Amino acid sequence: MKNLKSIAIALLVTVSTIAVAQTKKVDATKSKITWLAKKVTGQHSGTVNLKEGSLVFKKAKLTGGSFVVDMFTIQVTDLKAGEGKEKLEGHLNSEDFFGTDKFKTANLTFKTVKATKVAGTYSVTADLTIKEITSPVTFDIAVKGKTANAKVVINRTKYGIKYGSGSFFDNLGDKVINDNFDLNVTLQF
Repeated sequence: MKNLKSIAIALLVTVSTIAVAQTKKVDATKSKITWLAKKVTGQHSGTVNLKEGSLVFKKAKLTGGSFVVDMFTIQVTDLKAGEGKEKLEGHLNSEDFFGTDKFKTANLTFKTVKATKVAGTYSVTADLTIKEITSPVTFDIAVKGKTANAKVVINRTKYGIKYGSGSFFDNLGDKVINDNFDLNVTLQF
């Protein structure tokens, strides 16, 4: 009888110490993604909306995540209506860039998450899919309370977006657009 009680207590302690993963849904309406793209003669900035997403935690440590971005929501914020805003937004939605009529979403899925030396900050390698092309990206994400922040640098040419790229075309002169663009992401969950 004593052995049975000891086994039952040991089993209870073991089961209670196993960390259960907890998925936290990201509030897409309170989260924000801003972008910055540079070219030889300047830069443009804007926003794109998160459609849905979640972060996975185990014992309060980030272990995973997945997100869907609504590509049709690309907005330019550095130009005013009637002063090039609509033209640039149309071009970004075209096949030259994101082809949003055909490719309505982009997806990001965490593959590895490792804690860094900074408390609450993690190094993430994720699969990013744009225009049905998947390529890995690596970035740091900082989690504090119910907010996570990350800056993600994306090489657009890895997703078939070569328009204006000096890596693929000669004689572009001052029309060269940088291959990389930055996303600043703030997630609320």
